[in-house]
Amino acid sequence: MTLRCLSRNVLCFALFTLSSLSASAQTQSIPIPAPPSLGSDSYILMDFGSGELLVDQNSDDPRDPASLTKVMTAFVVFSELKAGNLDLDDEVLISEKAWRATGSRMFVEVGDRVSVENLLRGMIIQSGNDASVALAEHIAGTEETFAAVMNQYAAELGMTQTNYTNAAGLPSPDHYSSAADTAVLVRALIQRFPEFYALYSERVFTWNDIEQFNRNRMLWRDPSVDGVKTGYTEAAGYCLATSAEREGMRLISVVMGADSPNARIEQSQALLNYGYRFFESHTLYAAGEPIEQARVWKGVAESIDLGVETDINVLIPTRNYDNLNASIEVDSSIEAPISEGQALGRLRVMLDNEVLVEADVVALQSIEQAGIVKRSIDGVLQWME
Repeated sequence: MTLRCLSRNVLCFALFTLSSLSASAQTQSIPIPAPPSLGSDSYILMDFGSGELLVDQNSDDPRDPASLTKVMTAFVVFSELKAGNLDLDDEVLISEKAWRATGSRMFVEVGDRVSVENLLRGMIIQSGNDASVALAEHIAGTEETFAAVMNQYAAELGMTQTNYTNAAGLPSPDHYSSAADTAVLVRALIQRFPEFYALYSERVFTWNDIEQFNRNRMLWRDPSVDGVKTGYTEAAGYCLATSAEREGMRLISVVMGADSPNARIEQSQALLNYGYRFFESHTLYAAGEPIEQARVWKGVAESIDLGVETDINVLIPTRNYDNLNASIEVDSSIEAPISEGQALGRLRVMLDNEVLVEADVVALQSIEQAGIVKRSIDGVLQWME
């Protein structure tokens, strides 16, 4: 591959290129058929690594999310735990409101003191509305105030078709979300809280001598599935947010409004099978890892490591990895002082003639300016180049 520089002040580096084999011998991808047509009104399939969508059917339509709401409830709790404002062994006093919560329950009793950890299991595994209300009240004082916190996080994550009025997912005219927003939320939860996400793969939890099984039957059906959450109300229909990982590739599917528990499972499985059959996800460059070095003038060091600030992930049709090519363009006259994180170039990843990713290439360390003698010598050398 021949690299073309955009100006004389740019150095170009080929990072990886098309196969050196002839075009006829290059890896051939299989044709990608149209995605499966499902019976539900709204569904989505997202690649976890890149955030790209593989399937999208009315995914921005706001709908009753039912117990998919509890993913955000858990997100808020996990945020409090990570910030150190809450501990797993903190005891929560169960209010009468929590005890009286209708629908699916963990079966806590009014006046009980239950640990945050047990309430999380009761909410995630047993889909306990009572556990959801108890956690909300413990964190924010009232469920209404907690809902306001939920909405703040939704806004931060860019969930534009979402508004919460309660922590459990009970029907309300102003309580809604979308399949796309739910996928965004699931992705953020897994990214930010991998240590807590493991709770979603637990299949059974016993509280108050009552053993209840995880309502996500995908955990038994597909060994690659490790979450996330079911939901049902008469208004919402049967909903399911699923996450699975096969050979390092994680996919997130959300189905909303299926007409039966089996339908949401079959549809979720169809989405996952389609994604894994026809697409690949790759992390090409890890954040903070050196991918190139560049010459530094007038600094205490003569070279600097270059990398990217966030992981570079791509979603491509299967069997196309060898057809990727990438290059970076770096200013040929980099002078100290240089600050860590300072943009010094641009990375471009392409498949055929399509640009998949463009990102800044940044300094991975700081370099101070050298003394006057070194600066003078480098000035002469720069002029001679």
